[in-house]
Amino acid sequence: MSTYLVTGANRGIGLEYCRQLKKRGDHVIAVCRSTSDELNNLEVSVETDVELTSETDIAGLVERLDGQSIDVLINNAGIAESFGLDNLNIDSIRRQFEVNALAPLRLTRALVPNLKAGSKIIIMTSRMGSIEDNTSGDSYGYRMSKVALSMAGKSLSIDLKHRQIAVAILHPGLVKTRMTNFNTQGITPEESVKGLLSRIEQLNLENTGTF
Repeated sequence: MSTYLVTGANRGIGLEYCRQLKKRGDHVIAVCRSTSDELNNLEVSVETDVELTSETDIAGLVERLDGQSIDVLINNAGIAESFGLDNLNIDSIRRQFEVNALAPLRLTRALVPNLKAGSKIIIMTSRMGSIEDNTSGDSYGYRMSKVALSMAGKSLSIDLKHRQIAVAILHPGLVKTRMTNFNTQGITPEESVKGLLSRIEQLNLENTGTF
């Protein structure tokens, strides 16, 4: 049995991660700002009232974990706010950087002592953060924050390789969740997480830091 810590665990992809991991017998630490009935019903370890943009909240989480070893850290929490050039919202861009890019880096840094040789870090990015793949523009804050997040994941893979900790930079696909307004062209959270867990199983020090 491995121990997984999942952020943004109360709904969507994070909740599905918790569901599938619990079902296969892993120990799950579910981290979120506020819990949900669906999460509570899974009977996993829930750490609620954690705002990942807050150093104080992260420090409190670390203290409560009390040195517990983590095999896989899944940085899943994120927000998407769509503003284009005509209605550019700088405050929104800053907020998305804080949540999508800086918060995962803060949390990962804080939890390095809980990781060990063979542990894995998962960075949940998006293809919308691809420069080459951007053919539609718009969504400045989301796209820019995901580029920054992917770069953080790449640097982490280099800085932690000597500790034998591997980092995956993963795109979940277009998924039918509240974040995408349950886009009818998307795949289900179940299908997405099944594929993501397969990628996590394949992660090692040879392919660390790859998208």
